Amino acid sequence: MQPFLTFNDRLQYALGLILSWLLLAMAIVTVTVVLLRYGFNMGTIALQEGLMYLHACVFLMGAGVALGRDSHVRVDIFYQRMSARNRDWVNALGIVVFLLPVSVIIGLSSWSYVHESWIIREVSPEPGGIPAVFILKTLIPLSMLTLCLQGLSLLVTCTQRLVAGEPHGR
Repeated sequence: MQPFLTFNDRLQYALGLILSWLLLAMAIVTVTVVLLRYGFNMGTIALQEGLMYLHACVFLMGAGVALGRDSHVRVDIFYQRMSARNRDWVNALGIVVFLLPVSVIIGLSSWSYVHESWIIREVSPEPGGIPAVFILKTLIPLSMLTLCLQGLSLLVTCTQRLVAGEPHGR
């Protein structure tokens, strides 16, 4: 299991680095769109769509990264007060019951949607838009894959700690 954990850690780290640079690009594109619109009374569909593409990429591909860093949104009342062992149980069960099945369902159900988009090389319906909607749609199953990988990695880690009786590592 260690080679898988190492591979996933490296993948998620690299993805996190790329996404952090995309956040900077989002800020620059946003400032550019605002300056063009209000400073020069010019609009550009391609830049606005580019911002949407960056935003989608950061959120979709960032889900697994956030999960791995325990930075995801957690709405609960009891989790923080639990022992480390009980947290591992909650995490392991949550991954098996919710995260993996939902991610697989979304990934598989999006496949035909993405495939059809690739077949027709779907482009933006807007004049001057980005002619790569098919690439944007590809992020859906890809993000579910990275989320599943991160979920499996966390499941292995939680299971190893539960079996060994080790304290929670965070």
